[in-house]
Amino acid sequence: MMMLILGVILGLFVLVLLVVLHELGHAMVAKRNGVVVEEFGIGFPPRAKKWQPKKSFLGKNVIFSLNWLPLGGFVKLKGEYDSAEGKGTYGGATFWVKTKILLAGVLMNWLTAAVLFTILALVGLPKILPNQVQLPFDTAVERSPVTVARVTPGSPAEKAGLKTDDQIIKIAQSDITTPGVLSAATKANAGKKVAVIYRRDNTEKMIDIQLNDAKKAKSSGYLGVASRQTEKLHSTWSAPVLGVATTAQLSYETLRGVGDLLVKSVGGFIGQFFGSDESRQAARADLAAVGENVAGPIGILGVLFPSVVNSGLTQILLLAAIISLTLAVMNVLPIPALDGGRWFTMAGFRLFKKKLTREREENIQAAGMLVLLVLTILVTVSDVRKFF
Repeated sequence: MMMLILGVILGLFVLVLLVVLHELGHAMVAKRNGVVVEEFGIGFPPRAKKWQPKKSFLGKNVIFSLNWLPLGGFVKLKGEYDSAEGKGTYGGATFWVKTKILLAGVLMNWLTAAVLFTILALVGLPKILPNQVQLPFDTAVERSPVTVARVTPGSPAEKAGLKTDDQIIKIAQSDITTPGVLSAATKANAGKKVAVIYRRDNTEKMIDIQLNDAKKAKSSGYLGVASRQTEKLHSTWSAPVLGVATTAQLSYETLRGVGDLLVKSVGGFIGQFFGSDESRQAARADLAAVGENVAGPIGILGVLFPSVVNSGLTQILLLAAIISLTLAVMNVLPIPALDGGRWFTMAGFRLFKKKLTREREENIQAAGMLVLLVLTILVTVSDVRKFF
């Protein structure tokens, strides 16, 4: 329970920090381009405390507030709707200035992710993609020992007493350096009794195991274990290059992943009502897969962060970088309540030479917020089911 509480507190702190940095990007670019910043808040109202210095880095008489709901932050600009007029208003700024203000939050989160990945490249960047970018001339790969992730019931491994988290060091004459070597070594010695050297609780042990032959291996494998191995990439002078390249690669993968989720969600929903029984069943399977792969606030704060508290600073920085990058990617999507949606709405009305009145803009943003709220509730319900 204590780890859960610590994980939730840590998760909230990281999430609030990343959202505040996002909003700070909006505020700084607005101030630089002559748009008045009226308030910069941490958390959401009701307000707990405020300060209003005569001068600050965001301008004159800006209200800085701490608020009771610790779920992010906000910036309030003067005349913050497209049709506003007057000097210092957001609405009175040019289309290009509005574009810069809206994209500033995205850029701030993207740069934050790049900085965190750069730090990780110096201390050890975990390999999280099969084709993850690396620079061979300045990248050293550190591999953990091949570790037992799961033991198949009734397998030679279970009968011999191997357990989850045991580290496989050697099988017969083969040093086990990767899961691929483990697979090849067990296959090459199919049906034979071999000496297996493994490490448990920092103590090396040796045991003789009778491996399955090819026929029995079809059901439980030659040894009967699923293995895992982590890799870390270490760089020196090229760490900033690796950090930026990793951020760019993950941006693409995140966008592609969001696209796949949307296709499966929409296709799965529609497919439940049309087609044959088999296609309807496949559609339900797609929707179930989406539910399993998507995490909301409870999934992030209640499951992901508690699981990395014991893993050390590297895993915390990695998760923070991924969340920061996700915030950046989500805010370029054309969802009305987010930055990308606001820009597409503004650009669309200009393209068709229609006036974007305050009422129209508020209705569009409210509709987008309602969609996000419904999605958040659905994902939260899914998270609660997983958690309990």
